[in-house]
Amino acid sequence: MNRRLWKLAPLALMPLLLAACGNTTPQPIDLETADFFTKYFVYPLSFTLDWFAQHLWGQYGLSILVVTIIIRFLILPLTLKQYKSSKRMQELQPELKKIKDKYKDDAKKQQEETMKLFQANNVNPLAGCLPLIVQMPILIALYQAIMRNPDIHTHTFLWLNLGKADPFYILPLLAAATTWLQQKVMSSQMNNPQMQSLMFIFPVLIFVMSMNFAAALPLYWVFSNIFTVVQSYFMYGRNNNQPKPAAKGSSSK
Repeated sequence: MNRRLWKLAPLALMPLLLAACGNTTPQPIDLETADFFTKYFVYPLSFTLDWFAQHLWGQYGLSILVVTIIIRFLILPLTLKQYKSSKRMQELQPELKKIKDKYKDDAKKQQEETMKLFQANNVNPLAGCLPLIVQMPILIALYQAIMRNPDIHTHTFLWLNLGKADPFYILPLLAAATTWLQQKVMSSQMNNPQMQSLMFIFPVLIFVMSMNFAAALPLYWVFSNIFTVVQSYFMYGRNNNQPKPAAKGSSSK
């Protein structure tokens, strides 16, 4: 089950792609005619980016960095839950293999015993998807906030025009490279072979999308990936040497 979820994870970026490409001529935000998503997601993000830019020497690139850190700290409880669930899933792999071998000719019984094992150990196999699911509306709102804010759309940061794609493809390469590094760090620290395919799928997907998106969004990805790498060190690296508790509810007894 966990393997299937990881393989389907890249598909979760499709709503962002469709939402971004579906509005080729974004209109400025008008709260009087705005829909629910624009009023409560897009506008607050746009206002927040403006507010931080005003207090950071007018630099929207720095504003995006601050907003990135705030967003990542807001979803930190879900990330911690994902971490705990992932670690427990790794600890249960021997028991899951025993169940699979024991009931290899009975898929229904295999599923029942697997769910019993999860329940006995308080493991939710869907917990790993929560941070990604929560970030999806934020990413869509962030893209629209950038495209519908004339100040951001015309602002420059370093060599970038934040409202247009990077013509030199430097930012897409950075986004892809940091995405690969993020997957590499998480895979090595968690010793999860199921993430190996994502180490190639996600960077390629991010590179292709970054080639077409306004530079501000890939810039958010770069900042977010670097944050994740640092966060992963403190979350995973310091706990790799801790003894693993024995799994409860083993079906092999």
